[in-house]
Amino acid sequence: MLLATAERALGSALPISSTIPTLLAALTSAGAGVLVSPPGTGKTTLVPLALADAVEGRVVVAEPRRVAARAAARRMAWLLGEEVGDRVGYSVRGERRVGRRTRVEVVTTGLLVRRLLSDAELPGTAVVLLDECHERHLDTDLALAFSAEVRSALRPDLWLLAASATADSDRMAALLGNAPVIGADAPLFSVNPVWCPPTGPVDPPHGLRVDPRLLDHVASVVRRALAETTGDVLVFLPGAGEIEGVARRLSSVGAEVLRLHGRLSGRDQDAVLTGGRSRRRVVLSTSVAESSLTVPGVRCVVDAGLARVPRTDLSRGLSGLATVRVSSSSAHQRAGRAGREAPGVVYRCWSQAEHDRLPAHPAPEVDVADLTGFALSLAVWGSPDPATLPLPSQPPASAMAVARQTLQALGAVSDDGRVTDRGTRLTTAGVHPRLARALLDGAARVGARRSSEIVALLADDSLGGGTDDLAAAWRRLRNAGAGDPLAARWRDEVRRLRSAIPEGPVRDQADVPGDDLAAGLVTGLAFPERIARLRRTGGYLMSGGTGAGLSPGSGLTGISWLAVAVAQRQAGAQAARVRLAAAIDETTALEAGGEMLRTVDEVVWSGGDVVARQRDLLGSIVLSERPLKNPATPLVQEALRAGMEKEGLGLLRWTPAALHLRARLALLHRALDWPDVSDAALLERAQEWLLSARRRSDLQRVDLVQALRGLLDHRERAQLDALAPERIVVPSSSNIALTYSDDLTDPADPVLAVRLQEVFGWAAAPRIADGRVPVVLHLLSPAGRALAVTSDLESFWQNAYPGVRSEMRGRYPKHPWPDDPASAVPTKRTKHPARR
Repeated sequence: MLLATAERALGSALPISSTIPTLLAALTSAGAGVLVSPPGTGKTTLVPLALADAVEGRVVVAEPRRVAARAAARRMAWLLGEEVGDRVGYSVRGERRVGRRTRVEVVTTGLLVRRLLSDAELPGTAVVLLDECHERHLDTDLALAFSAEVRSALRPDLWLLAASATADSDRMAALLGNAPVIGADAPLFSVNPVWCPPTGPVDPPHGLRVDPRLLDHVASVVRRALAETTGDVLVFLPGAGEIEGVARRLSSVGAEVLRLHGRLSGRDQDAVLTGGRSRRRVVLSTSVAESSLTVPGVRCVVDAGLARVPRTDLSRGLSGLATVRVSSSSAHQRAGRAGREAPGVVYRCWSQAEHDRLPAHPAPEVDVADLTGFALSLAVWGSPDPATLPLPSQPPASAMAVARQTLQALGAVSDDGRVTDRGTRLTTAGVHPRLARALLDGAARVGARRSSEIVALLADDSLGGGTDDLAAAWRRLRNAGAGDPLAARWRDEVRRLRSAIPEGPVRDQADVPGDDLAAGLVTGLAFPERIARLRRTGGYLMSGGTGAGLSPGSGLTGISWLAVAVAQRQAGAQAARVRLAAAIDETTALEAGGEMLRTVDEVVWSGGDVVARQRDLLGSIVLSERPLKNPATPLVQEALRAGMEKEGLGLLRWTPAALHLRARLALLHRALDWPDVSDAALLERAQEWLLSARRRSDLQRVDLVQALRGLLDHRERAQLDALAPERIVVPSSSNIALTYSDDLTDPADPVLAVRLQEVFGWAAAPRIADGRVPVVLHLLSPAGRALAVTSDLESFWQNAYPGVRSEMRGRYPKHPWPDDPASAVPTKRTKHPARR
């Protein structure tokens, strides 16, 4: 029995051992389950062996990282006293150690997804164990959803177990058909936290940049930990660059300094994960050591508190990594590394107050990553709509829309999202769909070997060795000796990619480009929107519309055309920084970016007038242009509209009649919801009144009175003068003009300025707009000076007029000042009229 053999090798039971009978009973009954087990309980090593004892077929264990898959297989094989590849084996990208007797196979979740897409029934597999589901990698989410569908529709005999180190169990159990949840005890050993924030100022991480002062501090904390603790020290850092920086700072420390990250060769990873060293070790690791594997001998953890996560700029088509603060759940997992074998201590390079403000969990990859490969997997599975699958959470709609657009441009999916034959071929390459397209199409242009070599470098830009010149990095890898670890890893990937290229015709030898152009051509096929041309003003413009610049001192400076492989734009920056690119010529740029070539008629407002031109474009890059004769009217109108948006409606000739009509219409818009005549509204309907204008000078000839009346329907034109009259006849028979407000957004009530004697006999002020708007009377003295302002004439006669009469009749004795103005005869004359 495999489990019994492993437990004898351990010499003592692990916390998971007491849970295994309950787990097996649950799987026997329900066929699926969720195992919640903290780090250090033994779930990754003992549970697969127990499952293998309970079933006839193979147990497939899926880990999110290659280093974890290799380590788990090696640990189980050691417990059985065997070599990897006997009853326990592993399969990762580019490497497989599995034999005829293999009962437990550890794979990466990405490889499991490809197997499911190739043959969903998983013949020969009796159990699928998905480890570390809480980490929410894209491939883990897909593997969970696909496996759940397989169990439901094709393989009800398949046991499916989702394992997690955190208690987010209810959601996963629901995805597996309300499967039972089984919990395991926590590790036996406690971990004591020590808070040690930097004493001086340290800048927060920005993009990929980490303040060197933080690395200084981490190195000093490691020295402190070595002095205060025993055993090996595991140090968590965000990336390989920071690992090298801290390693340099620890060059004189009295311990062996080792690196652990996903870019190392399998042999170097194995060396770190193997115990039995006599000398004390400091292991500098990325988040690969958070879960799924044990670094033996560790009694102390030093945590820099940072993690590197994927980020996608959807608007610019740029993807990359960003450095962020670690989540509290990840910090807890990291600390647990110190308590796997004995009580331990964690030195956290931040304060407890900062810890209390950390996010509870890291963001799932589906929320922040490029979803092109994710969307292609859904299409190959036959479920382009993610809502139809039992996924832990749904992807953002905007990111899925961009992913589908990319796949359609690659010819991988049809308009309805279904996978094409080409999409299926792209999936088999085991790389991002963009790189798969470059691999297959590039092989026909530059040959299978060179295409594989270039794509292997594009798939892992760390192989570049620090240069931003892709062709130079390619030459270095080609010429490197057998002992170069980067070159060895690159050659392994080249062999794997080469096997994915079907035999096919290659262009005539005379047309095959040299190595430098081949590197650019394949890169451009992968990222056509990153083909870039040098600007006259400096820097580059990429065909996708984003500006880009080279790092100071780059060997690519001054090159007219680049095929950019990696570019990253920091938050707030105007342009992206080119990290890896190949020099190309214009012919190669046009070949690689052929799908982005177009000729457009462009009519714009430029230099204060309409400019019409025809442009040949590579995306956003202007290749050539020439004047455009007789441009289409809608394009001209749009350019004029843009000009008026920029320079204002003062470009038009606003006559007094037009201004007066506009003011009347603004009042009716306020009162009766007639058409809006604000600047924004007029520009919105510009095509209705710019029919004859072709250039700036034509705007002065637009008849704005007719244009404004043209915005009204037949009924409104008929009612305009009644609802918003230009003049009003007062009791004296004078026909006096109304003054309308020039405030177009919130017009005031209209004003009627009239001598007081001319409105005798009016009991109330008039109202317009179907009685909804009062007219404001400016009542004037015989000399034309304002005596009162009112829209409540009845109140004025009763309350204010007696005072006005008393003051004014001595000053203007020739004018009438009757006791009862409401019943008096109105007059324009100076003589006293007879009473009625």
